[in-house]
Amino acid sequence: MALLLIRRASPEDLAGLPALEAAADRLLAAELGCPLPAAPEPDDAEEPLFLLVAGSPAVGYARVDNVGGQAHLEQLSVHPDFARRGIGRSLVEAALAAARGLGFDWMTLRTYADIPFNAPFYASCGFETVAVPTGALAALRTREAQRGLDGLGVRIAMRIRL
Repeated sequence: MALLLIRRASPEDLAGLPALEAAADRLLAAELGCPLPAAPEPDDAEEPLFLLVAGSPAVGYARVDNVGGQAHLEQLSVHPDFARRGIGRSLVEAALAAARGLGFDWMTLRTYADIPFNAPFYASCGFETVAVPTGALAALRTREAQRGLDGLGVRIAMRIRL
């Protein structure tokens, strides 16, 4: 179990999150066996619903957006030096609690089906596969395909009732 404090990200945390995500992405790229496509340029109009961080300085973070009126776990990153210590699970649990507190009914996400620290991990947190995504989740799936993420492995949508 993680012993790090999970908290809302402060302005001071924001500068370090891209490097933290890049380190976590290197682990994902190694698991996939190829480099990840470049992330799209941030859309200034696209503000997260909330950002949670683990530790100070942050060694993990969760970004939750509002997608189609539901909380959506857009990003979960833990620095590889701190992997397998329960930090990701603690961040997911805190994100679920925060979204529930904001009145959301569901949390969704998109992930790789066959990466152990992706879909199997989220299933162990209570998420279930969405067989046929619709609405905003289907639109998100289309944007991911346009970015080339489908070429790296099978991607699925998952959700959990809050």
